[in-house]
Amino acid sequence: MSSPVPGYDPGAAAAGDGIFGLSHTPDEARVVLLPIPWEPTTSYGRGTARGPAAILHASRQVDLFDVRTGRPYEAGIALLDVDPDIVRWNAEACAAAEPIIAAGGRVEGDADLEARLAVVNALSARLNERVAEITRAWLDRGKLVGAVGGDHAAPYGAIAAHAARYPGMGILHVDAHADLRDAYEGFTDSHASIFHNVATRLPGVARIVQVGLRDMSEDERSFTQRSGGRIVAHTDADIAGRLFDGEPFGRIADAIVADLPQDVYVSFDIDGLDPALCPHTGTPVPGGLTFQQATALLGRVQRSGRRIVGFDLDEVAPGPDGDEWDGNVGARLLYKLIGFARLSWG
Repeated sequence: MSSPVPGYDPGAAAAGDGIFGLSHTPDEARVVLLPIPWEPTTSYGRGTARGPAAILHASRQVDLFDVRTGRPYEAGIALLDVDPDIVRWNAEACAAAEPIIAAGGRVEGDADLEARLAVVNALSARLNERVAEITRAWLDRGKLVGAVGGDHAAPYGAIAAHAARYPGMGILHVDAHADLRDAYEGFTDSHASIFHNVATRLPGVARIVQVGLRDMSEDERSFTQRSGGRIVAHTDADIAGRLFDGEPFGRIADAIVADLPQDVYVSFDIDGLDPALCPHTGTPVPGGLTFQQATALLGRVQRSGRRIVGFDLDEVAPGPDGDEWDGNVGARLLYKLIGFARLSWG
């Protein structure tokens, strides 16, 4: 079948230099992606700041016809240029954070570490403001906006902008970790505390539905229990137990989706997948969803009639020796996110 985009052959080798080999400008595209190369609070394995570039590189090998979602590229997809301020802030914050992380976050009484912590927290707040500002600007222009991290602290501003635009929205949060810690290692905007911040700062978010969790502190579990149902956890152990008992994954996915309101924002940490699919992510944990289960879950959201109003994909990290596997998986998951989001709008 010929392409409805004049002069463009989606079955040929990538010709454009944009995401997925496309040449759409942000003004032309229906889907605008915001790269956020950010990782100062990453306390185990670094590399997620290189995630957006790794996904961009790998995306040019993704076949643009998708058997599940059709032709997402037809609406236009554009990756914004990286904001140079964010690059600079990340470098400054990473340098300030390293001694704090080495000290395990124990900064009290150490004037130098306390000053460094103040720098990281101030730069994180600045990042949140900038990401929210950029996201709002493109939402105002009628775009479907996705954020591409970076660590999982990176998209907070995007979530805040969407929550203001779509009050009452829910978040489908796929992750190995609950990210409900309060100021982990002293960092008020840690990758480990983003959903604590969402829950306590963003009243526009009606519910957070977490899927695939397999590392959670006792305090995080208590925080979930005290949320009055605003936070719902479908742990990896719960999902595995139901599968072991013979329950089809489709039925499990439908039960997860039933916990979500009509408007859904998807926040996808790549470590929610089996670590064989993301071996270089910052904090890999055994277990997790298969690629097919993850995409089936996204498909069930769309099939339910709910609307995916925005999304982020985080914690993709290329291998230290140029291994492209993580970027390859990330690019394909990103294309599925875009495809199901587009279909959900009808």
